[in-house]
Amino acid sequence: MSLPYSTMTQRLASPESDVWQVHEEAMARRSRGEDVTILSLGDPDFATPDFIAQHTVSCIRQGRTHYSPPAGEDALRQAIAELESNLSGRRFEPEQFVILPGATAALYALFACLLDPGDEVIVPEPMYIGYRGVFAAIGAELKLVPLKLPDFELSTADVFAAVTDKTRAVLVNTPGNPCGNILPPELLRELAAGCRQRDLWFVCDEVYSLITFDAPHVSALRVTDDLSNVVVVDGLSKSHAMSGWRVGWIVAPPELVNELVRFSSAAFFGVCQFVQDGAAHALANDAPDVEQMRIEYGKRRDYAVKRLEAIPELGFFRPAAGMFIMVDGSQVTNDGVDFARRLLDEAAISTIPGRGFGPTSASFIRMSLTQPLDVLETVFDRLAKLARSAS
Repeated sequence: MSLPYSTMTQRLASPESDVWQVHEEAMARRSRGEDVTILSLGDPDFATPDFIAQHTVSCIRQGRTHYSPPAGEDALRQAIAELESNLSGRRFEPEQFVILPGATAALYALFACLLDPGDEVIVPEPMYIGYRGVFAAIGAELKLVPLKLPDFELSTADVFAAVTDKTRAVLVNTPGNPCGNILPPELLRELAAGCRQRDLWFVCDEVYSLITFDAPHVSALRVTDDLSNVVVVDGLSKSHAMSGWRVGWIVAPPELVNELVRFSSAAFFGVCQFVQDGAAHALANDAPDVEQMRIEYGKRRDYAVKRLEAIPELGFFRPAAGMFIMVDGSQVTNDGVDFARRLLDEAAISTIPGRGFGPTSASFIRMSLTQPLDVLETVFDRLAKLARSAS
């Protein structure tokens, strides 16, 4: 007997899914006891700060284990409104936010409300690998606009040249995954205005907004005068080492908030109360812990840059934010998949091939900075040895 599946399952089984094969094999080897260093995930190696965990446990004991309002708990929405008000310099109200189970779920909910199958969304690449699954599930078409090497810069002219009568939205990720690039405020302003003129949504994924090294992140919410077509997605997974808690949010115009609440009610039925309690407590008391993690990521970035500067066989992009560094292995091999495979087989290091992020980074690998400096020292010793032997 052969029972049918939806066409969505076929879309999700895309050729790009094989970029995870190196990671999956690395995890299998590690489970067998092999000494493999995992640099293929964007999962912070820090523990969730203890004050968040303790408060959340107390909320569980107080019975905060029931259904929550579809838009999210008032305390968390208020905390996020205060955060965005402080960062943007303009007043936000709790009613402008929707709480969802993680930023990826937030993106899925958002685009399920904005796009029909066959609609187009323009995304600069290299891009967050998870976008492919979101749009494949919805049935929307990705139109990729290459960032310009060597600094992964975005051209507004290129973005709007890609617009067709099927385009419904432009999605940017700043600070960016995988490159760690930050889009300048004036560029965000131009993109928002240009999208508004063309009746397009302008969506900013800002989940790395609190992990910057050279200059603070400037949100689209701050630089755009008219927010009628602007949507921002954010969350606590990266900045607060809360990836497994699954809490994210969307700030959007009131009409879209209403649609998102309806979708969330149908798809997720809320985010559990105690997780939202912990998130609200985190935002109200997080400054020292978040700053310490940001400083540590900065040290790791600086160390990685220093080591890569001493490996002439490899190129790299110096990230201004985030928890990754992109390494160009084109002098070793033009195929990032082969590069990642050799790193696993010869150096016991797991990375993600750049092809998964888009054609511009096909010769790259993405290395996460989610290991302490002593581990990274060993990683770069092995990487340098492999690069020298392969050149």
